[in-house]
Amino acid sequence: MSYCVNCGVELDKNLKACPLCQTRVVNPNELIIHENEAFPKSKGEVEKVKRRDVGVVVSIFLIATAVTCGFLNLFVFDGVAWSSTVMGVCGFIWATLFPIILYGKLPVYLYILFDGFMAGVSILTINIMTINDTWAWGLGIPIVALITVVAELLAFAIKVLPRSFLTITLYIFTAIAVLCVGLEWEIDYFLTKTFRPSWSAVVATVFIIFDAVIITLLSSRRLLAEVRRRLHF
Repeated sequence: MSYCVNCGVELDKNLKACPLCQTRVVNPNELIIHENEAFPKSKGEVEKVKRRDVGVVVSIFLIATAVTCGFLNLFVFDGVAWSSTVMGVCGFIWATLFPIILYGKLPVYLYILFDGFMAGVSILTINIMTINDTWAWGLGIPIVALITVVAELLAFAIKVLPRSFLTITLYIFTAIAVLCVGLEWEIDYFLTKTFRPSWSAVVATVFIIFDAVIITLLSSRRLLAEVRRRLHF
């Protein structure tokens, strides 16, 4: 027996509305069918933001920052060429983000080379504000060149040579040791025209010890299997 959901009057099964309050009579089974049909059959998705659109926004922001700072430096705060530093930093940020956002398929070697070139340009723009420019060509540019070369060699080793957790660790440790020795050599040569290793020798010694252990593990299958089993890698 059915009853009105509004006033509780007993209803005949053929009625479409309550005879007392005129409330529509709804069959629960039909209600379920209508509810299911109310939902869309296809799943809707929010459109993803394209990397190229993000790159355009970032590029416009950096260009606008560089241009507006240039005009401020030219017409308002014209005492020192400070805008060159801002322009150099904006150029370096753009060079760093360009391969990731705008052109994700750029080879890693070109990416590193492009980044190193823009870092050198940034140093030269900062150099405009200084009276003595020997630090830029005698220290800044050589350091950027050293980091770029070490990064290129590390990328080559990871992509071409045998690759595993231990081998990549070996490549990274070796690159850090070479980079530290090279940095101290360039700094000492710039300041005193001589090279007497101190802190870089300590760092290099530590990483050489780690490299020796890794090479030993790689050369012995039994030790390597034991390390993998215990460290779960």
